[in-house]
Amino acid sequence: MTPRDADVIVVGGGLMGAATAFFLRRRGRSVVVLERDRVGQHASGTNFGNVRRQGRFLPQLPLANRAREIWGRLPELIGEDVEFLPTGHLRLACTPEEVGRMEAYARDCRPYGLDLELMSANALRVRFPYLGREAVAGSFSPHDGHANPRLAAPAFARAARRLGATIVEGAEVAAIEKAGEDFSVETADGRRYRAPVVQICAGAWGGQLSARFGEPVPLTPRGPQMGVTEPVPYAVKPVVGVWAEGEAGIYFRQVARGNVVFGGGVWGEVDMVRRRAALDPVSTLGQLPHLRRAMPAFGQLAVIRTWSGIEGYVADRLPVMGASATTPGLYYAFGFSGHGFQLGPAVGEVMAELIDRGRSAVPIDPFGIARFRDAV
Repeated sequence: MTPRDADVIVVGGGLMGAATAFFLRRRGRSVVVLERDRVGQHASGTNFGNVRRQGRFLPQLPLANRAREIWGRLPELIGEDVEFLPTGHLRLACTPEEVGRMEAYARDCRPYGLDLELMSANALRVRFPYLGREAVAGSFSPHDGHANPRLAAPAFARAARRLGATIVEGAEVAAIEKAGEDFSVETADGRRYRAPVVQICAGAWGGQLSARFGEPVPLTPRGPQMGVTEPVPYAVKPVVGVWAEGEAGIYFRQVARGNVVFGGGVWGEVDMVRRRAALDPVSTLGQLPHLRRAMPAFGQLAVIRTWSGIEGYVADRLPVMGASATTPGLYYAFGFSGHGFQLGPAVGEVMAELIDRGRSAVPIDPFGIARFRDAV
């Protein structure tokens, strides 16, 4: 045995990997997290910060419900505040087709424990007077909300480290293979780590690693186009999104300091080798008319910063989560397709339970990698 040996090696130090390490340590499992760059640097730290259940794939709701419960007690659990605010999540519909989808979803999600409040145009104007006139209906999830993505993954990593986890940044995985009972993982600087269990949480790069074990995943990298305005008096409490496809599918939220964070509708180009996502100013200009239609006051606000990151989108928009179908001891949690931030704490808890006990209380069967068995 060497000091680098552990029960579990987690490849990837985003929110999923850091949360898995934290919950593994709570179960008494030794764990090493290998992060190529910095903890939470990529999708986990550059996303919108939505903590929503509304609008999710229905069989994903048990996992999302579990995540919401964990979000509500994070300060006592990890000892840090990541600015989670249960301000509610409001989705707007602007066409009869969108209203139909909204009503159907509200009906279908109820058996999963998610009760949504459907609102008419008049009710929207009374309750949220800052909204534009184009919305004809709304759906409100009162217990959803938002958090600060720049804080969440590092906070989980620090909590895991306090429990005894080893977190290694700047550790690019150059080779990974199963050697007898154990996996051997070598980093680009020549360090070697050995463990009987490996979990791959490498985000948009996860498919490159799973393919080494004969499990390719149709994964597309995308760069969300995000921005934030100058601070103004706090007025917009819920996260607001538009139930629409394409450029009209924008979303925004206001933080307690007054700034309004926004995104949605478009993606920029991604360089997977340099690990950079492009921010196209034209895309920001394209977002603004849709934002003004949702909330006319956007026309009076100055945008002070824009950014992007790299997210991995699976073809069916569902994550890859669970045990490998080819290699005992190998587990996956990646490809969350732009909606993984809310799920992160529960992903960590469920994966730790699965690794520790061989099963999990929350069902994750729809997310198994075996569904891509015939992928090229």
